[in-house]
Amino acid sequence: MELSVATDSIHTQVTNALRTAIITGDLEMGQKISEKTLSQKLNVSRTPVREALKQLEREGLVEIIPRVGTCVRKPTEKEIAELFTLKEALEGLAASEMAKRGPIPELEDLVQAMEKMEHSVRENNIDNYVEANTTFHAAILAGAGNSKLLFHYDLLINQLFYSKFVYLTLEQPNRLEKSVQEHKRIVEAIKSQDSKVAEQLMRDHVEKSGAKLKEIMKEKLFKN
Repeated sequence: MELSVATDSIHTQVTNALRTAIITGDLEMGQKISEKTLSQKLNVSRTPVREALKQLEREGLVEIIPRVGTCVRKPTEKEIAELFTLKEALEGLAASEMAKRGPIPELEDLVQAMEKMEHSVRENNIDNYVEANTTFHAAILAGAGNSKLLFHYDLLINQLFYSKFVYLTLEQPNRLEKSVQEHKRIVEAIKSQDSKVAEQLMRDHVEKSGAKLKEIMKEKLFKN
């Protein structure tokens, strides 16, 4: 039993480390992955690395090709479009569910994130804005009170390598200011417990922010 617990712990740590390296871009899309190299860098045997890669394959982050090797998976153009469609639906549902729950702790997190976003725009601080934006969306997903929704959303957003590209969308003229207004309307709808409006506003926001991001991803991923 003790051996099993220890092995599971190592496996989990290796899986988390590799997942983070992939979604942040430290391991780039299309990059080949060597079990031997990873085991040496992480100072573990090849067994937890192999098991971690199998888990990440199930999550859609790596591709294991028999007799060829393993590489970080690059989504196809069709998959990008499909993933964004799901992102819009899931975040819209989360906003709707949160609005139905009334004054919950996550609502205060949402308001504070909104205030930080406004402050970041005034100072033209994109780093702080992205951080506050991440907190904002996380508060809505947590505020939905639906663990299954959150689980599937995490799988989806990792496959989009979202954090790698999100900065590029905010470089568009007036996008920061427009984004703040969209977020403010979402907050008001949730505070008013208007679930239908909250869902529609969130879906509209995801669609607008995602439209340019899809263009950028296609340009970056399929330019050759």
